[in-house]
Amino acid sequence: MKLQEKNLKLMRRTAAVLLILILSALTAVTLTGCGEKNKNEVLVYSYGDYINPAVVKQFQKETGIKVVLDTYDTNEEMYPVIKNRAGVYDVVCPSDYMVERMRKEGLLQKINFKKVPNIKYIGKQYLKIAAENYDPTNSYSVPYQWGVAGILYNTKKIKAGSITSWNDLWNKKYKGSILMQDSVRDTMMVGLKKNGYSLNSTNKKQLQKAVNDLVAQRPLVYKYVNDSARDLLVGNSADLGVVWNGEVLYSQKLNKNLKFCVPKEGSELFIDNWVIPKNAFHKSNAEKWINFMCRPDIAYKNFEYLTYSTPNTGARKMMAAKYRNDPDLFLSDKQLENSEVLRDLGPEGDDLYSYYWKMFKSSN
Repeated sequence: MKLQEKNLKLMRRTAAVLLILILSALTAVTLTGCGEKNKNEVLVYSYGDYINPAVVKQFQKETGIKVVLDTYDTNEEMYPVIKNRAGVYDVVCPSDYMVERMRKEGLLQKINFKKVPNIKYIGKQYLKIAAENYDPTNSYSVPYQWGVAGILYNTKKIKAGSITSWNDLWNKKYKGSILMQDSVRDTMMVGLKKNGYSLNSTNKKQLQKAVNDLVAQRPLVYKYVNDSARDLLVGNSADLGVVWNGEVLYSQKLNKNLKFCVPKEGSELFIDNWVIPKNAFHKSNAEKWINFMCRPDIAYKNFEYLTYSTPNTGARKMMAAKYRNDPDLFLSDKQLENSEVLRDLGPEGDDLYSYYWKMFKSSN
């Protein structure tokens, strides 16, 4: 009986091994087949509604490469997908500090710029910002869109030109009509910059001062919001608030009384970039996509769709003078130098900001 059981177990084990080998072989064949089938695809992972749909269609028509586009809302949503390979993408659009983190962690691969000749249209000042902050050799990323935080205000309620500083958001005469961002780094940025500190500070005294000021400001604030800040200002529900300059053109079309200011203390500047993940299946197609997005006519189409500032010098030349020379869209060199991009502060820095953010959130 024991011998029969032993033989039966052996037979079952042998059958199981054979089944595993067969399934493995089938999987390999399937993957090989998919690789052949999908060689004319590029898998793009980007913020939602961040690319003119007409541009995607044009890329497919010109190259014969099918675009598979997936979207995310935040860098923090995208990051674990790339890190854990939950999805395999060929080209991704992270912000500055996330490029820094992904590069340091070996999640990105260098771009072959021989295949991206249109990099020549990316302004040197933006490549310099990238090199100084998150991509030292400009090897892993290509700037796509950029913007800066500032104060948008209603000149029917507030005298034009009177808003010049982050400190104006602490003026008691604006009580109940102020909008603040509801985001740890963006909100803390205002508290830090108003005091002349770096928005990347990890100095506990400076962070505590920023939190104390934000707590003191709370009774003056109408709402803590993010994307809806623009709509509340357009609809006259609030008189001033923290918004991104990419929202200005849209807002002013709907409400001509709105004016934008980049505070004199400097501000937060972001650059969103195209990068290629380490495990990309179609690197060559990814480089074709990046090169296409750097083409002036394509960058201009994306500008028309998004109204965010473009780092593309060729696209800027194509704009009407009122846009090309708009100081809200294209900062002066001095303003650029006076602004900062978010840096990846590492786990300890993230924990520090989380601690002070919870302190602010729990205050009444």
